[in-house]
Amino acid sequence: MKRTKILVWFMSVSFIIIVWKLYGIESGPENFNEEIFHENVNNHFSLNEKHSIKHVTIYCITPTYWRYVQKAELIRVLQTLTLASYKTNIQWIVIEDSEQKTELVKNLLKRIDMQDHFKYVHLNAKTPPFQKLKGKDPRWKKHRGVEQRNAALKWIRDNVNPHGTKKIAFFMDDDNTYDVKLFEEIAKVRNVGVWPVGLVGGLNLETPVLDPKTGKVAGYKSGWKPDRAFAIDMAGFGINIDLILTKPEAVFSYRMERGFQESQFLSYFTTKEQLEPLADNCTKVYVWHTRTEKPDVKGTVPGFEV
Repeated sequence: MKRTKILVWFMSVSFIIIVWKLYGIESGPENFNEEIFHENVNNHFSLNEKHSIKHVTIYCITPTYWRYVQKAELIRVLQTLTLASYKTNIQWIVIEDSEQKTELVKNLLKRIDMQDHFKYVHLNAKTPPFQKLKGKDPRWKKHRGVEQRNAALKWIRDNVNPHGTKKIAFFMDDDNTYDVKLFEEIAKVRNVGVWPVGLVGGLNLETPVLDPKTGKVAGYKSGWKPDRAFAIDMAGFGINIDLILTKPEAVFSYRMERGFQESQFLSYFTTKEQLEPLADNCTKVYVWHTRTEKPDVKGTVPGFEV
């Protein structure tokens, strides 16, 4: 009798386990796959809020001027900033080289209003005629972006609160290509941070050179005048806005020697030894000069904003 009860109990328990297993096989995969999906997204999607750097705001200063590729290049910058905004706070300062703000740029910036990923400021500042490049002039012949960058610096000094979270200024020209990882590096800047820039100055890259003993910047690899105090491209540094606010005299100038805008501007704020090497001790490239080829346009189709 006792053995019979044990056998019945064993068979009942076995039946319950089998039913439970069968139910799990039938209904489990959907829930299981959903959990795996969310886990993979959280762990591997690099732009997830879990890994965000929202205690920093990066003010990206972009001078721009009309040419056939203007919209294409601005869209590339916009899309990069949209991705970057998932990780850190972005404020895009777009300054047109024009007498008034154009419909092309206004329409492009409306995309940000619809997406609401980051903030922007739209300014305009006209370059004086005597500083304008003519059709066949080489890019280095005259200063470029002076009025526009100074307009951005003025806006920052007039509108940015020095208190609160860290704020970094980055001069983000519209004819470069930027890896989203660059903005993680910019967010690390304490005072003035530096990193390599690819495809510039006739070299595959320009970069600060570090002293292997101290880890500080000892010199520069540059295709042009590497003996400058700061032989650094405009895309190769970020600067804490606190410094900009405490140095109101620091502006770009037509009186600066051609090719020395970056060097003389940085000399207001820091020394070579105080520079902060970023991008894995200046061994990684996250920004490139990739100017879009000037198109050979022989006619236009009316009614399109290209």
